[in-house]
Amino acid sequence: MTTGHDSALWTADAVSLAALITEGAVTAAQVVEAHLARIEQVDSEIGALTTVFAEAARAEAATADRKAPIGPLHGVPVTVENNLDVAGSPTTWGVAAFGQALAAADAPAVSALRRAGAIVIGRTNMPEWGMRWHTDNDAAGPTVNPWYPTRSPGGAGGGDAAAVATGMTPLGLGTDFGGSLRIPAAFCGVAALRTTPGRVAVASSRPAAARAPANRLLAAPGPLARSVRDLTTVFEVLRDSAEVRDPGWIPVRDLTDTALPAVAVTLGDDIDPQVRAAVLGCADTLERAGYPVAQLDPPHLNEVAADYGRLVSTEVLVQHRETMRCVGSTGLNAFVDAAINLFPPLDPAAYLTALGERRTRRAAWSRFLAEHPIVLGPVSAELPWPVGYDLGGTAQVATMYAAHRLTIAADYLALPAVTVPAGVSVEGIPIGVQLITAPFAERRVLTAAAHIEVAFPMPTPISPSTDPATRRPAPNQAP
Repeated sequence: MTTGHDSALWTADAVSLAALITEGAVTAAQVVEAHLARIEQVDSEIGALTTVFAEAARAEAATADRKAPIGPLHGVPVTVENNLDVAGSPTTWGVAAFGQALAAADAPAVSALRRAGAIVIGRTNMPEWGMRWHTDNDAAGPTVNPWYPTRSPGGAGGGDAAAVATGMTPLGLGTDFGGSLRIPAAFCGVAALRTTPGRVAVASSRPAAARAPANRLLAAPGPLARSVRDLTTVFEVLRDSAEVRDPGWIPVRDLTDTALPAVAVTLGDDIDPQVRAAVLGCADTLERAGYPVAQLDPPHLNEVAADYGRLVSTEVLVQHRETMRCVGSTGLNAFVDAAINLFPPLDPAAYLTALGERRTRRAAWSRFLAEHPIVLGPVSAELPWPVGYDLGGTAQVATMYAAHRLTIAADYLALPAVTVPAGVSVEGIPIGVQLITAPFAERRVLTAAAHIEVAFPMPTPISPSTDPATRRPAPNQAP
């Protein structure tokens, strides 16, 4: 990478960029300009960003260059998903009708990144209300998977994942309630961290109904990046995001291990052979690094996915369904109808019972994680879905739920997880794995993920191409 000019700065990760700026090798202005130029170059093909704060970012970069570094992300660009507040910008949730819903203040996670020196360069695309596992809406249109344009980039954070994968930003910020960080990261060949719910403060300046219980208990913000060390740096920033607007923020320090923790590898019966090979390759990597590894399924995986589906269907029906019918896209409503048909909403008594049963499921997983502190498995048991697959009706939505059951489990059980690339399929499609652990033990899985990253490096950032063969390493092997 050259350092005398901004021509290749968009290829560097966040930690490298911050170091170059701190050392005086480049300026924050050069870094911002490089990423604005990259956005101009490739986003018309991808549709990852919905808003670009070009002039504001340039002004912030000029200010940063006049000051001593203020934090570990000094001068580093970041994008923010459209469900987190950025002051002065509409928090649309991907809904065209919310285009004037201006936020008066930053979300706590955005404020934390700014205090660390980051510069918000744009907002990224997402499906309406974050409800689909594919990124498309009537407000901004679809986001394209830059690796393979006929396959989905995932959702809800498909815009951030595609932007990070193509060098439009080194960092993205979103939330994970049903795999919204981990699925797009896996489908676009980047890394993501779902934090423990409560670890990072959550609040909005927009007037709206209070979040429903499951959403409040299960959703968690986190970063997307091209390196595990970037995830770790951002995690350190976000976990100190104290915010009086969020009484549920939990100031807990990391759990630490005195020895390498045992790893339970879970595969399931219905898994694509290439995804299976990727997971087993990562298991071998961890075993060579000294981790005790065994193939073992955690408890209640199928039941957990169904429990999650019923809780979410109930809350969507009560809080959002009528609004969705009025202002949501045809695609959104088709997906939601299929999901509600798959998981019929509960009556009040059954809903309360389901919330109570969740404690029993969590207790079983807590006992399991005490013996096997890391669960390694697929993000999706299938390769990235063809575009439009999630609109194929109840049977296809059921297939997606089954493929994502381990991802859903981490959400339902309020557990942290990190997703890391684990190779590329023979078709040229990224494959991601995830490592799940106990609450407040994010560093445990970040450390393990770093071993996998070394074994299976990805050639990101990539340039969008209609010919995936030009980027195809051998399947599940380092390129």
